[in-house]
Amino acid sequence: MEVVLRKYQDTDIPAMVEIWNHIVQEANAFPQMEQLSEEGAKNLFDSQTFTGVATVENQVLGLYILHPNNIGRCGHIANASYAVSENYRGLHIGEKLVRHSMKVARESGFLLLQFNAVVSTNAGAIHLYERMGFHRLGVIPKGYLLGNGNYENIILYYIEL
Repeated sequence: MEVVLRKYQDTDIPAMVEIWNHIVQEANAFPQMEQLSEEGAKNLFDSQTFTGVATVENQVLGLYILHPNNIGRCGHIANASYAVSENYRGLHIGEKLVRHSMKVARESGFLLLQFNAVVSTNAGAIHLYERMGFHRLGVIPKGYLLGNGNYENIILYYIEL
């Protein structure tokens, strides 16, 4: 299976929306509570520094958005979100997306990549980020509202690019 990482195209949007909305609906990783429409997705994806997709034979398996974490004197720090289709999790698609985003972030002039809200129950993401050398900054107790109404801790991570 040859995975191709590239900038998203408008023809990718329906598959990207399906993946994104599934993760929003799972309510255990993304902070959003509302589903994306295709028009809303295009606006979101176009507003990023970079929106990338992982594809096999032009089928979208995952995506990421990359943007500044802050403004002005903190604008050299990037932030990103990643989404992998449920059917393709565990196949290192997430790692490919993270590595690609780090390369694009460096090329875009960012010096660091920071994650603000990795939900502590997201074991796959935590394992990946720590294996890749991300540094754990700290924990915010009860920082994420799960879909079941309970609150879960969130972890902040960063890595120098």
